[in-house]
Amino acid sequence: MLPLPPGSRQPAFLQTLHMRDPVRYFETLRRRYGPVFRMKLLGFPPQVVVSTAELAAEIYRMDGDGNRAGALRAGYVPWVGQHSLLTNDGEEWWRHRKLLSPTLHGRSIANYPELIAEIAAKDIGTWPLGRPFTLREHMQAITLEVILRLVFGVRDAEQGARLRAGLIDLSKATGSAALFLTPARLRAWAQRSPLAMRLPFLPTTRAAQAVETVDHILFAEIARRRAEEDADADDVLGRLLRARDDQGRPLSDQEIRDELLTLLEAGLETTATGLSWTFERLMRNPRVLARLQEEVEQGEDDTYLDAVVKEALRSRPVIFGMGRLLDKPLRVGGFEVPAGWVAIPMFSLILQDRAVYPDAGEFRPERFLGEGAKAAQKSFLPFGGGRRYCVGAQLATMEMKIITREVLRHVHLAPADPAPEAQRMWHATLIPGRQVVAVARKQPPKRRAPVQEAKCPVHPALSDDAG
Repeated sequence: MLPLPPGSRQPAFLQTLHMRDPVRYFETLRRRYGPVFRMKLLGFPPQVVVSTAELAAEIYRMDGDGNRAGALRAGYVPWVGQHSLLTNDGEEWWRHRKLLSPTLHGRSIANYPELIAEIAAKDIGTWPLGRPFTLREHMQAITLEVILRLVFGVRDAEQGARLRAGLIDLSKATGSAALFLTPARLRAWAQRSPLAMRLPFLPTTRAAQAVETVDHILFAEIARRRAEEDADADDVLGRLLRARDDQGRPLSDQEIRDELLTLLEAGLETTATGLSWTFERLMRNPRVLARLQEEVEQGEDDTYLDAVVKEALRSRPVIFGMGRLLDKPLRVGGFEVPAGWVAIPMFSLILQDRAVYPDAGEFRPERFLGEGAKAAQKSFLPFGGGRRYCVGAQLATMEMKIITREVLRHVHLAPADPAPEAQRMWHATLIPGRQVVAVARKQPPKRRAPVQEAKCPVHPALSDDAG
């Protein structure tokens, strides 16, 4: 019988305290115990972490036959619902994946680039010039507006304002580290207890109130759109209303609501944070910024822009890892992990693997170009892997590229403080510690660069019909 992986012997509550700086903690454990190690966080099953793409592949091979990702996210059910891709496993998950995936790939999003560029340009026009401002707030505003227009299909200004306010409250309420680190059993009790729900300072109470507000708006909008029967609506909501599964069954109002909130939960903070890190890295690497600026001004290619976005996601991964609950024992890296444990491919370690990225600490987009690009791409896992690979990866990458291009067309950015911003945990994401404080100056007028067609970030050949 193979041994358990090595790991920390500290009590679970002490290990949980280290999650205030998870990247440093995981790196410390990797140096101490090697590429496979175990840890224990308060209120969660024992966990084993792997830190290379090859070891991650051993976990992903059990997807659908020995591990479950949705079961780990049961705590999300009160806000994203029981039908969500985030919280489901098995046949229900696969049915929803097949229905949702076509709405976020290829021809379904072919008309989105111009609208995303328009949304970005409008917000950029409000940025202060010549004085420090917080860039991440504007990335959140832009990505939220993209979700409102492209996912929810909002057209009415008054309705958009109400839904925008509700979604902002929901994102804040469900995005706190306090809620994420609350043990699952305590969180479940707080979500069911009438007493707890009367305590406004609890993160679970704030989340429940925000969900109630958003649900009232969403169900009314779903009913209105269903009654319209608009066969030409190209937003995600319109496509989900028309979607049919293999048996010809439509999605219910509740199922559609759950997947809309899933796209908000999975796509708002992650994309905004990825953009924030992109500019944080660009501002502190003037050589890269100058080369990218030249490409944007020429407007004929986005090869380097694509590499910049990938390098930003590699050097500053938005999500530190994504686990699987094991239904049966897992053999990985010469160790055996028992059923009931959680196996986590740790992106923050995999994307810093010096065997693949020898100069991992440097911001060097060229690693995704020319020789060596294939090896760099093979270990590029910011969107996860296996069957649970992020369903919105193509749309998120397209959005990041278009918004980055629009920013560079309109303004020149410099850091208000030259010191790099530290990675800080916000829910399950790693955000810039100071929210990316920048100073913007107007760019001289240039000819407008054409908006490039969306490409799948991992398999560009699938861009037209991925699903």
